[in-house]
Amino acid sequence: MNKTDLVNEIAAKAGLNKVAAKAALDACLESIEQALANDDKVQLIGFGTFSVVEKPERTGINPQTKEKITIAARKTVKFKPANELGK
Repeated sequence: MNKTDLVNEIAAKAGLNKVAAKAALDACLESIEQALANDDKVQLIGFGTFSVVEKPERTGINPQTKEKITIAARKTVKFKPANELGK
């Protein structure tokens, strides 16, 4: 499912037109993105939790040259699904 399909599903299930459904989805995603940028956790009961985790610096290997390289530390988004999500 892509974003257009999701907008269509939201519009059908919520009784909205596609423009309003897209605006609602964009606002939701923007709010999640903003919270994560502020290192907040976003917990949606029954769906899952989005959080920011810090990955430490590590050593990797360039697959073309087989040379060892250092991969810099970074922050990334982690999603932990709720137990009810897959049922």
